[in-house]
Amino acid sequence: MNKHQAPLIENTFFNFRPIWLAFFLVLTVFLGYQALQVKPEASFEKLIPLSHPYIENFMDRQDDLRGLGNAVRIVVAAKQGADIFSADYMQRLQAVYEEVRYLEGVDQSAVRSLWDPAVRWTQVTEEGFEGGTVIPDTYDGSKASLEELRENLLKSGQVGIMIANDFRSTLVVAPLLEAVDGKPLDYQAFSAALEKVRNQFSDEQFEVRIVGFAKLIGDLIEGATQVGLFFLAALLITFVLLFLYSRCVKSALVALFCSVVAVTWQLGLLKLLGFGLDPYSMLIPFLVFAIAVSHGVQVINAMAIEASYGHDRVKAARLAFRGLYIAGILALVSDAIGFMTLLFIDIQVIQELAIAASLGVAVIILTNLILLPLLMSYLGVSLTSIMRAKNKRLEHSPVWHRLSFFTHAKVAPWSLAAALCLGVFGFIASADLQIGDLDKGAPELRPDSRYNLDNAYVTDNYTTSADVLVVMVETPEQGCVAYEALEAVDRLEWQMRNVPGVQGTLSPAYITKRVIAGFNEGNLKWEALARNQFVLNQAMSNLPAGMINNRCDLLPVILYLEDHKANTLVVVTKAVEAFAAENNSEYVRFMLAAGSAGIEAATNEEIARAQTFMLVFVYAVVASLVFITFRSWRAVVCIVAPLGLTSVLCQALMAQLGIGVKVATLPVIALGVGIGVDYGIYIYSRLSQHLREGENLQNAYYHTLRSTGKAVSFTGLTLAIGVGTWVFSPIKFQADMGILLTFMFLWNMVGALWLLPAFAHYLLKDASKI
Repeated sequence: MNKHQAPLIENTFFNFRPIWLAFFLVLTVFLGYQALQVKPEASFEKLIPLSHPYIENFMDRQDDLRGLGNAVRIVVAAKQGADIFSADYMQRLQAVYEEVRYLEGVDQSAVRSLWDPAVRWTQVTEEGFEGGTVIPDTYDGSKASLEELRENLLKSGQVGIMIANDFRSTLVVAPLLEAVDGKPLDYQAFSAALEKVRNQFSDEQFEVRIVGFAKLIGDLIEGATQVGLFFLAALLITFVLLFLYSRCVKSALVALFCSVVAVTWQLGLLKLLGFGLDPYSMLIPFLVFAIAVSHGVQVINAMAIEASYGHDRVKAARLAFRGLYIAGILALVSDAIGFMTLLFIDIQVIQELAIAASLGVAVIILTNLILLPLLMSYLGVSLTSIMRAKNKRLEHSPVWHRLSFFTHAKVAPWSLAAALCLGVFGFIASADLQIGDLDKGAPELRPDSRYNLDNAYVTDNYTTSADVLVVMVETPEQGCVAYEALEAVDRLEWQMRNVPGVQGTLSPAYITKRVIAGFNEGNLKWEALARNQFVLNQAMSNLPAGMINNRCDLLPVILYLEDHKANTLVVVTKAVEAFAAENNSEYVRFMLAAGSAGIEAATNEEIARAQTFMLVFVYAVVASLVFITFRSWRAVVCIVAPLGLTSVLCQALMAQLGIGVKVATLPVIALGVGIGVDYGIYIYSRLSQHLREGENLQNAYYHTLRSTGKAVSFTGLTLAIGVGTWVFSPIKFQADMGILLTFMFLWNMVGALWLLPAFAHYLLKDASKI
């Protein structure tokens, strides 16, 4: 075949190689410059489903619920068995309070600590109510002042809330702004500022502990930057394995170079589109690299085989391109569209991850299916590699010969039976898979991480946990003082106290009852809601800040939960929804949800809603593209069925390892399917070619294994080893993703090599059916 008989697309690139290489060089320099400007970023709103009813309710009332959304809690603790009743401790607490108030991104007016004038004490005396600030204006650090402080704290009702149960620490609660000077809050910089506070005010006598979304994200970004080390490790491992596979330094270096170019282009395009990299999408560049290597290996392998027939380097590159570009483009388009299904999940961080992954896969079409063969047409493969490919081609391979029996009539039914058993086992085992977090603390980090140790300290030493769910009780304007509204809130609160997982509650109705009892000499018989509106008005006027808004049309009911585990959130939210369904009226409307636990409950519901739809859609897309390309439903079964088994087994593995489906792990399912389809497409494409040439099924599969199968098995093992390094990440969800992707790389490879030929035995015996 001369060049004029070559396909149009092939001639378009190979007849103008210098022009295309110059174009790729300019593009790489430009996008490389853009890639250098990509920075880690994060946003509270990106992690939540903004269109979920819970979140819509919260956003509508965000100004009325300051401090119940995105906030950090700073613990100032005395060490060496000391307590908070010392002049040194109170001075240290004041310094921390003042420092935190003026951090960029903090809502200054809403910061609370013992030094805040809004934190008050009250008591009932013979003359009525008495009260004042917890730290009086006369405080001077003397023994008498400290004793007065102790008495005020005991009367404030803040023990267990703002003051530790053992009186050895107190909290500074700092609500955050989502934007500063019109720009989103820089969580990395804010976390660094919090670390300065920790280091500045921690010494031999005192220690500072910090929990909250902003600190968690900051720690994730700090840990995620170590992905660069894993990337370098994977680069080195891949180079060594590529060299051992090809016996050609040039081939190994060019394949790696083009894969790195793909990552560079992806990052540059993300910058041009205005995106950054948050902790949850930090791993996407590595996945793009892995997919690029997968396709690069196919090109290098094909070039070595073509060169072993005596073709020069240009013709070998042409033939390699001609034999792979259709299957390669199909695989990559399937990957990209599969990743785009993540856009159906209404959580911005997942949608941006989908865009990043799809962009990366799209550029691989240019870098590894076009740029790579163009470069190799100049460099060629080494003589050692050519002779090795020739010897391998001519000699009989007992390993591949044995594997070719997967197409045999005596083996195929056993393979399908084994796959069916594995599928049933996986389906049963995956029944325990849960949506959301399954551990206390922050499951994104390891249990012994500093953040989780700080969180455990707060949980162990304070009665009220950081896992807060707020029920918003809406009334007509100026109707929050009505008896009907307060009585309904009181009943909700009583019922919630008896729900498993609820640690405690607080509401305006509860405080109002305490105030009414106080007006009546503290007699507990009077601790009830009065029907007299004047009494209610007087009692409600004593509510602390944050428990009533200016329009008097919102009553927050705060539920302190034992944890934020998936099951806890489901039980509590269902109990609230059941109560709301029975008690919503013209006077009151019970709405979920604010608070950290309320937001997480909404996120879990969105993930549960989208999970099955996303999985069905990604398989439908992949199956449709395979059918359109090969014009055969048999091809769809052979290629897609092994992927289904991998997905079922992956979900079973998640259930057994205690990994819940959440923002960090949900994309793995779509990514695994998208990456795995490559193996099946390459093998089926080559197998069908041999069948059309007149070979019987077993011989066709034997020759497929010796070429494409060898590359697929090498790619699967190489990528599994590279991704397996993530297990050592300090970020737990990265380690979890490493485990799951390693499993999916290996099982997708096994499925393509083992199950595809078993299905082919029943569906492709006759070459006319291809």
